[in-house]
Amino acid sequence: MKKLALHWKIIIGMVLGILFGFIIMSMDWGKEKIVVKTIDAYEKVIHKNVNGQVVSTVEYVPAKEIKITRAKSFVSRWIEPFGKIFINLLKLIAVPLILASLIKGISDLKDISKIRTMGFRTIGIYIGTTVIAIVIGLSIVNIIKPGEGMPKETIEKMKEAYQGNADAMISKAKVTQDAGPLQALVDIFPSNIFQSFAEPAMLQVIFFALFFGICLLLIPEKKAKPLVDFFDSLNEAIMKMVDLIMLFAPYAVFALMANVIIAFDDTTILVKLLGYAACVVFGLFLMICFYMLLIKIITKKSPFWFLKRFSPAQLLAFSTSSSAATLPVTMERVEEHLGVDKEVSGFVLPVGATLNMDGTSLYQGIAAVFIMQVIWPDGLTFTNQLVIVGTALLASIGSAAVPSAGMVMLVIVLEAIGFPEELLPIGLALIFAVDRPLDMCRTVVNVTGDATVSMIVAKSLGKLHDDPKPKEWDDNYENVK
Repeated sequence: MKKLALHWKIIIGMVLGILFGFIIMSMDWGKEKIVVKTIDAYEKVIHKNVNGQVVSTVEYVPAKEIKITRAKSFVSRWIEPFGKIFINLLKLIAVPLILASLIKGISDLKDISKIRTMGFRTIGIYIGTTVIAIVIGLSIVNIIKPGEGMPKETIEKMKEAYQGNADAMISKAKVTQDAGPLQALVDIFPSNIFQSFAEPAMLQVIFFALFFGICLLLIPEKKAKPLVDFFDSLNEAIMKMVDLIMLFAPYAVFALMANVIIAFDDTTILVKLLGYAACVVFGLFLMICFYMLLIKIITKKSPFWFLKRFSPAQLLAFSTSSSAATLPVTMERVEEHLGVDKEVSGFVLPVGATLNMDGTSLYQGIAAVFIMQVIWPDGLTFTNQLVIVGTALLASIGSAAVPSAGMVMLVIVLEAIGFPEELLPIGLALIFAVDRPLDMCRTVVNVTGDATVSMIVAKSLGKLHDDPKPKEWDDNYENVK
């Protein structure tokens, strides 16, 4: 009997997780509850006259203290932890994978000039696709205009519900802005690489790996060989860990999707924001189509072939909302299933997970204009939209590859066009209700863009193999059991 492909297992886990979430949400015992407890206490009473002088001794009278707490839902207590374990395992291997694959890839090039060529091509293509993503987003939101005619009561309801979240995002954005224009450049260079591993600071890890790999090229080959062999073995071991972790993926996706459904218990607001969400999803779909067109024209590969082989990474990106957590799986799929040489994937994909945020950039363009359509229509000028293109491009480069980082960058985009500061919390509150599902969708676009660019760069360098040989977790199991 033929084994069920991994992407089908993940899809089944996703569907079952969604159904399970809705079933649990329909039951009182499955929801998150507000628990109100009354505790016996005593209140101190001091009697004073009109002049404020104490006229009697202190009395203690019985009183009641009310304590309000939140009781976690059944899914949060018993299901979600399995999803967190899975994400933790992927994050566990992300840094050693970047380190091993990038150092091995650079040392295998044997020519420093190839690094420059690959770097310029990679960054140039990433910037080009990001600009296209922003333009697509702005075109859609200006044509459809989903923000016009939103009822004021809906705006007020969302403001009350998400004010705290909006304030938190604004505070994070302020920290980024106050750091100075060249802080992003300073942050690339680590002062303590072990601290960079622990955080993890991906750009610093990438810089260290590049620096280390180049230095290996500059020393005699005989002395470099032991380290090159070590990182080659480390890379093989980490890729095998990816295969083993992915065996757990369908169950983890079930847990993650069930928790996502439980988190959205206010469906009326979601319905009212359907127009805005539809614009973002349609724009992201067009970006996927654009990638498939590039794959067909430049690499001469079938888009359906690409989607079939890369879909497990896309589904995982959808479930985790993190291109950094998905990076190990992205690298495994691109190398072993799409045929990109390790020399290319080891450089292009880690850089892409940090710098390439096409889905996030498209979302920022649509979200900024949508917010202006609702509460600041006077700001919808052509000049402001050009500023959005430039700021969203720069913001996407500095955006962390973690859930909801795009929301922090959106604050910077809005402030760049002079959006009224007093309206900023209201603007963010408008889109918080649907941010998580849209974050899941745009992460799919981010990782698909990374894989597409890696194939294009590999094709241009003659490093794209026509017949890749996927490895399985049990390839060597018979020899060691």
